[in-house]
Amino acid sequence: MKLGICLPHYGRPIEVGRMLEVARAAEDRGLDSIWVTDHVIVPASANVIYREHMLDPLAMLPWLAGVTQRIALGTSVVILPYRSPIPVAKLLASVDVLSGGRLIVGAAIGWLEGEFEALGVPFKERVSRSEEALGLFRTLWMQERPEIETKRHRLHDVVFSPMPLSKPRPPLWVGGNSEGALRRVARLGDGWHATATNHDAFRQGVAALGRFWKEAHREGEPALSLRIPILFDGVHRPAVDMALLRGRHFIGGSVSRIVEELRGFEALGCGHVALEVSYSTYPAIMRTLDILAEQVRPRLEA
Repeated sequence: MKLGICLPHYGRPIEVGRMLEVARAAEDRGLDSIWVTDHVIVPASANVIYREHMLDPLAMLPWLAGVTQRIALGTSVVILPYRSPIPVAKLLASVDVLSGGRLIVGAAIGWLEGEFEALGVPFKERVSRSEEALGLFRTLWMQERPEIETKRHRLHDVVFSPMPLSKPRPPLWVGGNSEGALRRVARLGDGWHATATNHDAFRQGVAALGRFWKEAHREGEPALSLRIPILFDGVHRPAVDMALLRGRHFIGGSVSRIVEELRGFEALGCGHVALEVSYSTYPAIMRTLDILAEQVRPRLEA
């Protein structure tokens, strides 16, 4: 199982030096990935960690490409209806080039209705806009002279450049835990990026995805990944109101307990975990990275 962290670029006053320290420490300690998160303009009434002090993920990615060398860079997740998909496809392809082919694109339809309203995007169109964007990404990243018509876009006699380095293109992992999200994975994605789920729900999702994958006549197997908060006993120190977890499932407890839970997800086929560390203070985040590298990973690999 590959281990990554969600970079704390939200939920607290922005300290670029500390974010840089976390990113470089994750790479130096041999973790596999760093993930950025997407919200643009959050309603003041929304009780979420992303409401304040949040840097844009599509600005974070090229910065991360420049300050790291090896570690994979992921989006967990880019909300597809928020932006015009063709410029986003170009930006993501550019990041893949700048990072030497290290990009993983997690994408989803979004859920915060007030944010859609603030952006002037019809909430009821989020599915159609997202699926259109996924189709455009796949075509644009594989055809230098794309020919495609969608409900909102008609591309003929144009050139898309730069092409991403990842072959055949950056992986597309579709986020969400609903049946609709799983069907979207089977039709348009390369893998599933689940969110804050427990073993039973993940098992059910994997089983449903397997059925939808076969119905879509897809070859091979979908990649399975998970984003989830992690809180080590005796290490975690709250940086924000912990009520912001809002009842979401998290991995917590002793090192042994956390290794046991991660092994459970691995046994269900989960190949990559993005661990959410942003509820902790920076000293606790750095200690968490040490424990992941020095204690958790060796036990998972044993």
